[in-house]
Amino acid sequence: MRSLSGWIIAAFASPVGVVVLAALDSTLFFSLPLGIDAAVVILSARMRDLWWLVPLLATSGSIAGAALTFWMGVKIGEKGLDRWVPERRLDQFRSRIREKGAVALAILDLIPPPFPFTLSVLAAGALEVDARTFFVTLVVCRIFRFGLEALLAIVYGRSILSWLDSDLFHDIVAFFTLLAVVLTTISIVKIARSARPARRQAAA
Repeated sequence: MRSLSGWIIAAFASPVGVVVLAALDSTLFFSLPLGIDAAVVILSARMRDLWWLVPLLATSGSIAGAALTFWMGVKIGEKGLDRWVPERRLDQFRSRIREKGAVALAILDLIPPPFPFTLSVLAAGALEVDARTFFVTLVVCRIFRFGLEALLAIVYGRSILSWLDSDLFHDIVAFFTLLAVVLTTISIVKIARSARPARRQAAA
């Protein structure tokens, strides 16, 4: 188990791994609460001299994943959004857009998990918010969030790196890996079920 968790840490707490994990974290297909945040902290603690690069890598991957989710929202449109977003939350998204526009949805990125931020990205595409304003705001919010985490990693770097060797940390990684598998499977099943009515309507 320790070797498996060690491999997972090495894979995702790396420059390429952070980009990939950030991209996956911004899609509907993958779910790992606080996964990208942990990867940013660990990699920043390891790359002390280049810590500033980590938020940029994480942001680039996150924006790529968010772009895919936004595009999916554009494709399904507002009428198809109710298959993905609960009615109460959808009403909240509509209200925020009416009051403050695209910025109101993008800044939801600053709300920590378990807030389903990917749903707000999907809603932004489906509700036809201004894409440029949305993504510029999202980039600023992501750099701020990941940059703050990287700074904290620099301050507490030695403690973080020593904790990485503990059995407790490896147990936590194993637990969250299992959680990610379960949540991702649920997400894929939900996406498959949500897509069926659309295919049936197209066939009709």
